[in-house]
Amino acid sequence: MSTPAKASTKKEKKKPIPVKTSLNSPFTTQWSPLEREHKRLILKTLKAKLSAVGLQKQRVNRVREWGSRRRSRKKTSKPTEDQKPTPEPAESVQTSSKPTEPCWTNPAVRKQLAIGINEVTKGLERNELSLVLVCNSVRPEHMTCHLIPLSKTRSVPACQVPSLSETLAELLGLKCVLALGFKRDTEVFEDVVRTITPVVPPLCVPWFPTASNKKSTKKQSQTVKGQKRKLEESSDEASDASPLILQPLKVKKIIPNPAKIRKPKKKA
Repeated sequence: MSTPAKASTKKEKKKPIPVKTSLNSPFTTQWSPLEREHKRLILKTLKAKLSAVGLQKQRVNRVREWGSRRRSRKKTSKPTEDQKPTPEPAESVQTSSKPTEPCWTNPAVRKQLAIGINEVTKGLERNELSLVLVCNSVRPEHMTCHLIPLSKTRSVPACQVPSLSETLAELLGLKCVLALGFKRDTEVFEDVVRTITPVVPPLCVPWFPTASNKKSTKKQSQTVKGQKRKLEESSDEASDASPLILQPLKVKKIIPNPAKIRKPKKKA
């Protein structure tokens, strides 16, 4: 009698579970509020300057012809000697006035600006900007939160201007303007940076020392002078230490690595 085949004892390998560890910062960064009068002044100066310069993106409405792919494939195929096209004379070739690709009216002026969150982020990382303006209509809001510590570390004035995208998008010929940065040593927008910079409120970053923290440490050192020697020594140590109070990081969830090969425990 034939015996039945033994079932395979090999265990099937389970697919590894994708694991993502995320750390939450204990600090919350927010844009400093801007006064209404300053908001009107900023929008007015920007609107007047951009309209005077005439910077705008020219869009091209492309109409796709039916069967254009088939024609392109036929053109790419090698033509025979009879089908080779004759070279057209130079007189017949005429340059069209309309642009075939989207371009800016004044590319030299465009190079002095950083438009969009990505361009502004790159400009701050390279320390190329002298002023940063952000629109408050950005959703989700955390898309522009990283610009606060970046501009603070580079000592670049930055603020959130309401309805910035609504006023500048039409002038520039764009759908939206979520962030706008002015590069250093700009000749065209030098007067704009001068007028807006004193109006921009200072940014508040929790882990950066401020003037109020320095004043408080000085007052504490003055009050401790009349106390005993031991207290004076302790006060000197406290003054030397940083005034910032560090908070622990909060970990959402810790998951063990399922792909790790664990050795079996040896029995005694």
